[in-house]
Amino acid sequence: MKQSEVKELSVAELQEELVKAKRAYTDLKMAHAISPLENPIQLRGLRRSVARIATELTKRELQ
Repeated sequence: MKQSEVKELSVAELQEELVKAKRAYTDLKMAHAISPLENPIQLRGLRRSVARIATELTKRELQ
């Protein structure tokens, strides 16, 4: 998820997306531990998406 997409979401939607992204990251990480992924760069992309969403949530809490 791109930063521009993250900025457009509401707080409730961000929290929902954060849960989904964390679950997807965990599932992908476990799948990679069992057998190597065809494209391990997916892990980096999901991890960065989680960070973007979490950062935006923190930013909005501080405002």
